Amino acid sequence: MAEHVLDLSTRFIDTGQVDGPPNRVTHELSELADDIALVESFSHVLVVRTEDGLVAFDSSGPASGSRVLESLRAWSKDRIHSLVYTHGHIDHVGGSGAIAAEAERLGNEPPEVIGHENLPLRLDRYRATNGYNKVINARQFGGLPVSTLEGVAGKQSFVPDGTLDLTIEYDQMLTISVGEMELELHHAMGETDDHTWTWLPQHKMISAGDQFIWNFPNCGNPQKVQRYPLEWAQSLREMMATDVELFVPAHGLPISGHDRILSCLEIVASTLEELVEDVLSAMNSGATLNDIVASVEVNPELLELPYLRPLYDEPEFVIRNIWRLYGGWWDGKPSHLKPAADDLLAVALCEMVGGASVLAERARQFADKGEFRVASHLIDMASDAAPESNDVHEIRASIYMDRRTQESSLMAKGIFESAANESRQAAGQPIESRRRALSLE
Repeated sequence: MAEHVLDLSTRFIDTGQVDGPPNRVTHELSELADDIALVESFSHVLVVRTEDGLVAFDSSGPASGSRVLESLRAWSKDRIHSLVYTHGHIDHVGGSGAIAAEAERLGNEPPEVIGHENLPLRLDRYRATNGYNKVINARQFGGLPVSTLEGVAGKQSFVPDGTLDLTIEYDQMLTISVGEMELELHHAMGETDDHTWTWLPQHKMISAGDQFIWNFPNCGNPQKVQRYPLEWAQSLREMMATDVELFVPAHGLPISGHDRILSCLEIVASTLEELVEDVLSAMNSGATLNDIVASVEVNPELLELPYLRPLYDEPEFVIRNIWRLYGGWWDGKPSHLKPAADDLLAVALCEMVGGASVLAERARQFADKGEFRVASHLIDMASDAAPESNDVHEIRASIYMDRRTQESSLMAKGIFESAANESRQAAGQPIESRRRALSLE
């Protein structure tokens, strides 16, 4: 018999040993308590049964919404009365079309849809940057070259057609009742500016959304907009002020037990706070971004904890995000204020060293010694100087695939594999792509 999600969570946290993925996409339903169920998907859907119908937290993504509903309906046939969006990322709102379609098919009223007032603005921004969002998500998760996507970027909407709009918006806090159950919705800044975490006092339960994801906090994504580490930590401390006994994130395993929950939240909050403090201290001393990235680090022992491993985002990216939040986009290097075009600089360097092929071979030598940061600079300049050279692109593809194997975070792996695939395509080689968007592993 499979280990229950709460038992699995407890074992991972209490032992510090992880022998399976905490972030699972099984589309299977687990009952967490009387009238409370969780469907593990991308993202999860948490459901609470009331006398007026079901309250669902998030709808999962467009590819998984129907499968979530199928699992849910084996547990309860009750109408979905209310749908709470924890935030506006597509893997949380994109499955709502399946809920709407089911309601129409059954002749039911669609659910009330509740969320923060910034959420519609987020979806508007996604619609304005439709093609860009497809490109960066493919690069982050699938490793496909940008040119492969150009023909389809404008054909389909990044925000799926049929996504349910909010019917109830709030600013800082909203208390509502569904049947006999009270919900306290709290606005949080963190991964997004439209986040909602919900306290359900009757069940002593928190729906946390993405404020806790069983990975290092996703507070530095290199391709996404600003994130807010101190506000993120503050939201966790607000959660700690409740008498919570059941804590349910939208990715990863639910956690039970007041002391266990508080311990996890304290460690994540203090890690973010200390990282901000260290970066600001360095900034105040006049350090450049490059100096800070090289000198500031998170205690490696913390990164071994089951819920803080840097397998999705990573501290270096968070450091860069903190710099952007407090210091702007310029990194402090004078030549980077108004830099030369990449190809002009690359041609000048290649002329000095004897050609792009010489530079590419030198890049390969650095990579063979494990000096991938230097190797990546050199090979990018070689390919910028000789964009039609198959030999250069073959070396570039090999360097970035080798570098990918040395990385822990999905974001770095995806971007480096995308670079390799760009060069494979330029060299006329087959393109490899391993979809990892739905695993968070």
